[in-house]
This record gives sequence, C-alpha cells and structure tokens, in this order.
Amino acid sequence: MDTPHILVVDDEKEICDLIEIYLSQEGYIVHKRYDATNILNDIRDYDIELVILDVMMPEIDGMQALELIRSKYNIPVIFLSAKTSEDDKVEGLMKGADDYIGKPFNAKELVARVKSQLRRFTVLNKPIEENNGVINANDLIIDTNKKQVTINGQLVRLTRIEYNILVLLASNPEKVYSTEDIFETIWHEKPTNANNTIMVHIRKLREKVERQPRTPRHIKTVWGIGYKFTI
Repeated sequence: MDTPHILVVDDEKEICDLIEIYLSQEGYIVHKRYDATNILNDIRDYDIELVILDVMMPEIDGMQALELIRSKYNIPVIFLSAKTSEDDKVEGLMKGADDYIGKPFNAKELVARVKSQLRRFTVLNKPIEENNGVINANDLIIDTNKKQVTINGQLVRLTRIEYNILVLLASNPEKVYSTEDIFETIWHEKPTNANNTIMVHIRKLREKVERQPRTPRHIKTVWGIGYKFTI
C-alpha cells in the first residue's frame, strides 16, 4: 500500500512542525503550507489523501478553502481551530468537514483521528460489487464508483458527510440505523450529541435528494429508533 500523503495548512509554523513530527513518526508523508492560496494545486500535485486545515487564516480562510476542496475532491478534511464553540463545530461539519478538533489539541488524539478518517475513507469508498457499484432507487441513482448522485440524470452536489450517510443507508435498504450507529460508522468515534448532529445532516440530505423533504420517499424516519432507506 502506498504511503498516504497528508497536507497540513496552518499559518502558525510551530503547529505545522508539531503535526509533521507526530504524523511522520506514524509513517505518513506530510506537506506543510502556511496559507491556502495554492491548496488545489497541492492536492493534485502531491496526490493528497487527507487535509488538516486551520479555520482562521489570512487571505483564504479555512471555510473558503474547504469550499474549494469540495468543488473538486472528496478526500477527508479535518478542521483544526481555536474556535471551539458548539456552533463553530456544527458550522464546520455542515460545510463539509469530516472532523473538527479544537486548539490546543492532543497530538495522540489528532493522530488517532487521522488514522480513523483514512481508514473510513478507504472502507466507505470501496465500490459496491452488486450492480457494478450502482444503487438504483427509481429516479435516484447512486454511483459509488464515480462518487456521484443523480436525480433524473441531474447531478446532485452533496457534502462528503451527506454522501457517506446516503451510501450507508442505501447500501442496506430497509435496515434501520440508530443515530448512534450512523454517527459511529461515519465519524468512527463514540457518539457526541449524535441525535442533533445526524438530524441536521439528514435534513440537509433530504432537501437535496427528496422531491418532498417533509414527506420523504427514500430516507425514512423510524420514530424512536433512527433512519432507514426505502427504494
């Protein structure tokens, strides 16, 4: 297996150096940048598999950088920020980040979360063998090979989290997943505020893939338990 390349973007050089030390000890190849002006070129040129991204940076901040990344790439992005309120974390996750770690951070925890995201990215992006990796739910088509979702042939733009939740549910139609199940599978950690977090993502997902989000055809609520996908 090729050694993963990780891009660390933070305007604090000491933070970049510290992260590089710990990730290099785990065998990862680390690329450091102190601003996000060339982030898409860096991801392309170095075949980056995961980005650790500061939120508060000059010129292009973390939120703007994340939008650039999501316009072209589906790789894991971990926010690293001194903004640690619940609202800040929710905003980061809703924008499409896969994880959010507050500063100051525990280096061992950061390494664990990097491993978790890389492992989950590999598992969740394995093509589904049945039907050549395509899940067909009438007008809703999920192509896990191309990582694309279409409705009546029109491409639907999903965040990485939304896409992963949809694939999880749709890969096992009628199977009921609790909010804790979804949280642990997608974030690969013990649930923290799982109900609210998953509810927000499900609502946004329905707005994008359901014709009538208030009376969904595919993503059903199983009251008191969780959610399921119906074809």
